[in-house]
Amino acid sequence: MDLQVLSAADVVASLPMAEAIGGMKYAFAQLSTGRAEAPLRTHVATKNIGSTLVMPAFLADSGDLAVKVVSVFPNNSQLGLPTIHALVLALDAEIGKPLALLEGSSLTAIRTGAVSGAATDLLARQDAQIVAIFGSGVQARTQLEAVCTVRDIQEVRVFSLLPAQAGQFAREMAGRGPIPPAITVAKDANSAVKDADIICTATTSSTPVFDGQYLKPGAHVNGVGSFTPQMQENDLQTVKRSLVIVDSRAAALQEAGDLIIPLRAGDITPEHIAAELGELVAGIYPGRTSSSQITFFKSVGIAVQDAAAASIAISNARANGLGSTITL
Repeated sequence: MDLQVLSAADVVASLPMAEAIGGMKYAFAQLSTGRAEAPLRTHVATKNIGSTLVMPAFLADSGDLAVKVVSVFPNNSQLGLPTIHALVLALDAEIGKPLALLEGSSLTAIRTGAVSGAATDLLARQDAQIVAIFGSGVQARTQLEAVCTVRDIQEVRVFSLLPAQAGQFAREMAGRGPIPPAITVAKDANSAVKDADIICTATTSSTPVFDGQYLKPGAHVNGVGSFTPQMQENDLQTVKRSLVIVDSRAAALQEAGDLIIPLRAGDITPEHIAAELGELVAGIYPGRTSSSQITFFKSVGIAVQDAAAASIAISNARANGLGSTITL
């Protein structure tokens, strides 16, 4: 059996953000119209310090089939190691033969950024110019790249509990691609949010990272960091003030602590979740209805993203002669 192998560098070169954003829209449209199989992922806890997740998906219209194994260990940052390690295995949907093995951490970062880019494109005001990024790791970087891909961003603020890492983020991301040439490290969370048009939270925090009362009318929030019922990266004020859109209702109600915690407390009802992202793409739900409406996209990460992203990366890698082949 021959298997194509794509390294992290191959994945980055083969999965440009604009193309990834388009792929996410198509993937979520299939999910929300019943054209995809994506079982809720399996969580395996490890000594209460991390989780390993198994995520399979099949997209009927695009013919993408893949499974990802990803480990999330928040304490790794203290060891100078990546928080996320992952591999994605793509298979032939007609015969089940393994086709390619992709480094999954880079793919996860790009596809997570890309889904926020898709949500921002569908929900943020067209005149949005100021973005606030919470977190300064790999995920935060692709969040910024994605929103700058779909909106003409003029000002970027970053806030992190790791000031040195935030400073490095600002230096390394400023002027990259569509990103403005200067990035400000915010002195505190609420000053980062004040007057921001777009806010992205990409942290491993279990408690809210900013006060939702500081959100300006018309703001859009992407919440991608929390992925368990115990993690609440965005607070009740943010949820209550917003039109809430999710990647998947089933997954959000199972895994999104930002929504599960206020649901269990009786502060909101399940009906507060207005729609899935794919319903916006498919034209089933209109999305933003006024310039003053606050919108909140909550994503826990769905396997259809990995299958779609892997397909794009494999196709581009083959076209450009990237990657290597191993025989098993």
